[in-house]
Amino acid sequence: MQIRRVLALCVAVMLAASGTSALAQKNNDKQQPKRSKAEQTDVETLLKVVDAAEAGQPAPSDVSITWDSNHFVKGQSGVTYIPFTVTVNNAPKPDAAVYIRVVDKDAAPPTPPPPPVADKDSKDKGKDKDAKSAAPPPAPSYPWSAFAFTQVPEGGKLSRAIALKPGNYDLFVAIKDKGIEQKNPPPAKVGLLRHELKVPDFNVPELVTSSIILAKSVEPMQQQLSPAQQEENPYVFGPMRIVPSQDNKFAKSSELQVVFWIYGAGEATGGKPDVQVEYNFHQKLTDGEKYFNKTAPQMLNAQTLPPEFSVAAGHQLPGSLVVPLTSFPEGDYRLEIKVTDKSNGKSITQNVNFSVSPS
Repeated sequence: MQIRRVLALCVAVMLAASGTSALAQKNNDKQQPKRSKAEQTDVETLLKVVDAAEAGQPAPSDVSITWDSNHFVKGQSGVTYIPFTVTVNNAPKPDAAVYIRVVDKDAAPPTPPPPPVADKDSKDKGKDKDAKSAAPPPAPSYPWSAFAFTQVPEGGKLSRAIALKPGNYDLFVAIKDKGIEQKNPPPAKVGLLRHELKVPDFNVPELVTSSIILAKSVEPMQQQLSPAQQEENPYVFGPMRIVPSQDNKFAKSSELQVVFWIYGAGEATGGKPDVQVEYNFHQKLTDGEKYFNKTAPQMLNAQTLPPEFSVAAGHQLPGSLVVPLTSFPEGDYRLEIKVTDKSNGKSITQNVNFSVSPS
């Protein structure tokens, strides 16, 4: 089997979640940009929708939002970078307001405010009650909370990203047609999605990998994106754009492209890791699985990595593969990826399913 790799491009993304620093600025729980009156009304509407959904009330269904996929990649400062894609059916046109909120399912409930304090020396008890009533409780703080005004792409595929610490979360995505400043505006179309996320911990001292991304294409970027462009293109990692497959279905005339990152590899010669990656393909048949083919092992060591690559510097080790599918019979497959750290003998195996179709 002939293969070619996108390793050189992946190595260029040594800090794979480089977009998280700019992305973090969009977590605007506390940073509120100046908005028009119509935009502020949109914000308040979406806040109420998500508040109600978080309290267990039925979600609006004028706009249907379904979850497609997400991936977990190690970010900076102990967080995990999570690009995700949803499909918006009956999408607002032409412009939409989007609100993303993440709630920590393991967090302790907020402390209730103290009771009102009465002033015994007051002569006017009625006024005293109003004046001395407890201050309103502080606004809740969320691990992620961000608004955006955007256009839903053709086909309804909307991609965004969040950055979270390891843990268990509820993710809310609310969307409505962007309001306009006019008398008697038409009723708003609103939709909401609630999705559970279990975020892994990539900061453990053991061999682990990011999510395995099966891509339609992996392309070099000609120029760096602005923060606003990065927000709308969460699968751009530095100089590399990944177009992930949403259904893991590929035509025989296309290629299977695999991208992921390896964490926790030991240090070997010259501060470099010594890692071997094996790719084994298994075909799924009616009577079970059958081994189909494999590639030559991919070596990631002092001989194959660039001189500047350093385990001590925290550079993220990429795994990558591009395989033409012309020799694959139509059907379903399991790709087994075995990563072995030859410096200490530790290994980890990941599996991902895909299918090959005529076109």
